[in-house]
Amino acid sequence: MSDKGGVYMSPRTGRPKNENSMNERITVRLDKETSEILKKYCEKNNIERSEAIRQGIRKLG
Repeated sequence: MSDKGGVYMSPRTGRPKNENSMNERITVRLDKETSEILKKYCEKNNIERSEAIRQGIRKLG
């Protein structure tokens, strides 16, 4: 515990670390047609673009 102005605080405050944290970031440029396909897929399946891209990458493996 650390002393902060007379108040003791736990050294580990905040959100717990996730075992499966997503700390890799990539940037992708898409043509308009591919972007529209992605947009429609996400709307139909009610998912974020990032999740749709992750699903597509998993299918490659």
